[in-house]
Amino acid sequence: MSGIPMAKQFDVAVIGAGAAGMMCAAVAAQQGKRVVLIDHAAKLAEKIRISGGGRCNFTNVSTTPQNFLSENPHFCKSALSRYTPQDFLALVKKHRIGYQEKHKGQLFCNESAEQIIEMLKDECAAGGVHWRMPCKIDNIIPQDDGGFVLQTDSGDIETVSIVIATGGLSIPKIGATDFAYRVAKQFDLRMVEPRPALVPLTFDAASWAPFAELSGIALEVDVETGSLKGRKATGARFREDLLFTHRGLSGPAILQISSYWLPGEPIVINLLPEVDVAQTLIEGKGTLKKQLGNIVAQWLPQRLADCLLAVNGLAPDARIADMPDAQLRKLAQAINAWSIVPNGSEGYRKAEVTRGGIDTRELSQQTMMANKVPGLYFIGESVDVTGWLGGYNFQWAWASGMAAGIALQ
Repeated sequence: MSGIPMAKQFDVAVIGAGAAGMMCAAVAAQQGKRVVLIDHAAKLAEKIRISGGGRCNFTNVSTTPQNFLSENPHFCKSALSRYTPQDFLALVKKHRIGYQEKHKGQLFCNESAEQIIEMLKDECAAGGVHWRMPCKIDNIIPQDDGGFVLQTDSGDIETVSIVIATGGLSIPKIGATDFAYRVAKQFDLRMVEPRPALVPLTFDAASWAPFAELSGIALEVDVETGSLKGRKATGARFREDLLFTHRGLSGPAILQISSYWLPGEPIVINLLPEVDVAQTLIEGKGTLKKQLGNIVAQWLPQRLADCLLAVNGLAPDARIADMPDAQLRKLAQAINAWSIVPNGSEGYRKAEVTRGGIDTRELSQQTMMANKVPGLYFIGESVDVTGWLGGYNFQWAWASGMAAGIALQ
């Protein structure tokens, strides 16, 4: 505690004992800092626990800055370059946790997400981290001579630095709150408006009625939204699985595109990305003797094929040889470029992450500290850096936690 007045109880108070918070606390404590880790929940790291179907998709070996959304897209580069998926994998191997790569670079525990939680707890223990759980913070009071006093329901805590790692608004049933945003407001830090991301999309009941009966059907699609052209391209395109639900669309394809979708915009879905439907049908008029319904059902699940024909006013028993090219092109458009406008999403209740948060232009990309509030840091999901589905958000948690942990003075 050299250079730290003895009146200070801690060098660092990390608020939020999730992925980013535990990583930061462990790193800072192992550097010799006196660290207290505080969380309002009685149960530790619920978001890690439920992730990846309980097996925790803890990183993605293909992580690049292009896998993240932010109003300041260059911000994440520094932390991500200094702590890579391979660095986290080395920690996983050190703790002898078995893992596997499942899909597009996604790494999961062989056994349980609990192994990642225990690993982080062990790393915290190695540095002598102090715990306060459950502990509710009522007020943060900056001190004239530097440092802060945290007024909590279990007494005051004095600290030189504070790290906010309380995440966003996603999944309130496991304890998500707006704590980070309230702290930002207290210290007059700008925000990028939060909204649900990696979330199923919904449609108004009337327009969705023909498709509601397709609930449970899944297939691989291309999905896109927004502008993909020009220097200020705002959209994205993904090839992933789509899932029909009673209220709308879900599955990895929709979760991915939801982070880019803006209210009022359509999403465009290619239900058959490997087939140019118009060309195949028109060129096949002289050779394909089958009825239209049978041809489409060879490509798509039967219920989906029947629904698309009905919605577009086409008879399944029609012979394509007898159909005008214009009708075939209309069907092709419905399959290869189905455009539909969501009326919203399933909200924070079902969102895996929160897009937006603390404006990164308020923070140092090297240290994660607020530029105008010495000693105040923000990491993880509380910050306006949002990863794609597939382990990227955990990698941001590890990288941002490490950046702050190393920088803490």
